[in-house]
Amino acid sequence: MDRYAVPSELEVKLVARRGRLHAYQAIPGDHTALAVVDMQNFFMKRGELMCAEGSDEIVPNVNRLAAAVREAGGIVVWIQAEAQPQGLDTWHTFNDLFRPQVLKRRGESLGRGGEGFKLWRELDARPGDRYVIKNRFSAFIQGASDIESVLRAAGSQYVLITGVATNVCCESTGRDCMMRGFKTIMVSDGNASFTRAEHDAALLNFITYFGDVQSTDEVIAHLQVVPAALGA
Repeated sequence: MDRYAVPSELEVKLVARRGRLHAYQAIPGDHTALAVVDMQNFFMKRGELMCAEGSDEIVPNVNRLAAAVREAGGIVVWIQAEAQPQGLDTWHTFNDLFRPQVLKRRGESLGRGGEGFKLWRELDARPGDRYVIKNRFSAFIQGASDIESVLRAAGSQYVLITGVATNVCCESTGRDCMMRGFKTIMVSDGNASFTRAEHDAALLNFITYFGDVQSTDEVIAHLQVVPAALGA
């Protein structure tokens, strides 16, 4: 899902504001983390409640980015959403938006032992990567997960956001990531949503106000491999 393009009038404004279209043109690999948000069966497998059609198409790009970030000396963080039983009480503003039957189905699939909770089978997730479980749209909101401590422990300063859905958990996580002081880049062809309109709108809003948006090829071109990562 990569129809995203910056309109010429917005590009003029961004260049006038920051001197260039892309805020981050040199990404130090040893200070970079790839955050893969909610690429789980619940959001990708046909028949699941929140399947985003075509989300499997971004898997090759996510795997390419994971390999490039590892090679450059950075870390890969796999973020999984979990429907926690206590959330029925503590996140009532979310639960109030759904019928009881829908919440039951969500809880059964997206619970820790559910089929929907599992990472998509074609992802190149490795034992040496980091794994984070979240219970809100944004992984950074207070009490949602331990991602911030994971990133700071690794010395990460730049965070690449990929996953599903662009305009929900990915954008929410990306915005709060920037708010917490990380240089944040959403990967245009490493994110997917339910419609192109939702996908495009989220990315345009993000590059305008919150950080940068680059394609997989652009990120890899800007990613700087540190000598230590090459064994030098």
